[in-house]
Amino acid sequence: MNAARKKAAEAMEKTDMVIEVLDARLPQASCNPMIEQLRVFRQRPCLKILNKSDLADPVATHTWLEHYNKQKGVHAVALSCKKPADVAKIPGLSLKIAPHRGTPLKPLRIMIMGIPNVGKSTLMNALLKKRVAKVGDEPAVTKMQQRLYLGNNMVLIDTPGMLWPKIEHPSDGLMLAASHAIGSNALIEEEVATFLADVLLTRYPQLIAARYGFATEGIDGVSVIEGVAKRRNLRLKGGDLDLEKAAHTFLQDYRTGALGRISLETPVSRAALLGSYQPAPKLGLEAEAEREE
Repeated sequence: MNAARKKAAEAMEKTDMVIEVLDARLPQASCNPMIEQLRVFRQRPCLKILNKSDLADPVATHTWLEHYNKQKGVHAVALSCKKPADVAKIPGLSLKIAPHRGTPLKPLRIMIMGIPNVGKSTLMNALLKKRVAKVGDEPAVTKMQQRLYLGNNMVLIDTPGMLWPKIEHPSDGLMLAASHAIGSNALIEEEVATFLADVLLTRYPQLIAARYGFATEGIDGVSVIEGVAKRRNLRLKGGDLDLEKAAHTFLQDYRTGALGRISLETPVSRAALLGSYQPAPKLGLEAEAEREE
């Protein structure tokens, strides 16, 4: 990640604008603060693409678009990179953001950035109308920077998905894990599924009831996973509930949209999270390094 950040910083110096691909279900949690820092430092305008909008709550997505479009140097759109008609809008939007470029002598140089598994490679392939980037439902598929030429005098620079060294808010890490931006080998699916179930019990209990056919009143996230195991008859040898498989099933139903259109955060919930956040005290070498700075 550190090497990718250095290469991104070098490449951004020679680009005109940034396209940042976000997950529409968790736009701010999927926004890498390092990308924002690099972009602001170089004073590059940004087109924020809220990808997978067909999986997100449309009301929440609308509030996020309003939130981002109020920011200086930012234009935000919601779309699905799997829909050619949506992707076809991007070159025109990019030319409006950087109207001083886009000629044969001065092609518009666009850097495409985002966290792992958010849809950057799918976007690249759709823009170029051919398979130039490897696509997979796993994080960190893109391994190296690519420079590709698009019609209309545009150059696309694809970068590996970058996570940042330390995720400040534990809920962000869990949302990223639930949405598959963090690999399965780096998490315990039962914990992630329980967190997701608790969020959905608060915001979308009707979707759980509709999908699995059990009442949601007065239960918690653990009970939801147990309910999924019972309804799907997921059991271990001996008859005990297979909670690991039930957790995986629940996460897959969320990721594929089988549960319905869900957003895990809104600008209001994000503001509440930041307002209540108290960082853990720094200890030992970390505290000493900070004092020296």
